[in-house]
Amino acid sequence: MKSFAYLGPEGTFTEAALQRVPEARRATTLAAGSVITALNHVRAAEVDAAVVPIENSVEGGVSATLDEIADGDELHIIREVLVPISFMLVGRPNGPTELAQLRSVATHTHAWAQVRGWAEANIAQANFVQASSTAAGARGLLDDTTDYDAAVCAPHLARSLEVPVLAEGIEDTLGAVTRFVVVARPGSLPERTGSDKTSVVVPLPDDHPGALVQIMNQFSTRGINLSRIESRPTGEYLGKYFFSIDMEGHLGDERVKAAIAALYRMFPGVRFLGSYPRAEPVPYSIPAYTTDDAYQRGRAWVQSILDR
Repeated sequence: MKSFAYLGPEGTFTEAALQRVPEARRATTLAAGSVITALNHVRAAEVDAAVVPIENSVEGGVSATLDEIADGDELHIIREVLVPISFMLVGRPNGPTELAQLRSVATHTHAWAQVRGWAEANIAQANFVQASSTAAGARGLLDDTTDYDAAVCAPHLARSLEVPVLAEGIEDTLGAVTRFVVVARPGSLPERTGSDKTSVVVPLPDDHPGALVQIMNQFSTRGINLSRIESRPTGEYLGKYFFSIDMEGHLGDERVKAAIAALYRMFPGVRFLGSYPRAEPVPYSIPAYTTDDAYQRGRAWVQSILDR
């Protein structure tokens, strides 16, 4: 791949994730002002792929990404990247240096949610100012047109901007991780590695008792473990939802293929979002009756009866 968009500006955690993608090391990069803009660059073939956040270990799914890839022209996830998350509080050059003096702090909503406890204990008097990204909030400290006192951002950006560090390690949960995905236009699927994930969106055409059970049964009966399942509103009306699901396995696996085919028969609006290697290549165990060999033996046995 020759070009990548990412949630910018420079200095975001998304840029840090981009730097961990081998294909992006010699590629042209484009900083986008939002997740939607980054993905639209891919849809318009202005770049080959985009790197966007999709899940945080503390806050859960990133709604902007989940909603955008569930609708519009089809996009596929081809890789995931995990980035450890830590935060610093930085101030304006020549601005207040005492925490008690701060009146307003800017950052992205997901970042603020991850430092809310620290903020309540240390800068309860400061108002939260929403920024499009952690980097945008921090860079705004160097802009005379903004008037907030401080920002929450990534340590690597804080150091590069040479702004005063007012506090560090302010995250409420040590060891937090954000999961980012590389998203491209549909094409050939990445090869199976034995440690893969598959993502799908399952819409509910009507709300009825047992709908979620119907979905879950397709995975449980085939020994498929789900690593994430979230319900999201479609925006059509109150009570209309879709499920965003990540599962262990690759579409090339017999059990995954069978489960998604069954879901499609029940819910024809199912959207396949990709099969791709896990960021941490940990082999998973599956029941013996759900291996590819078991499926092939089962089909051969049935065929032997039909061939009599």
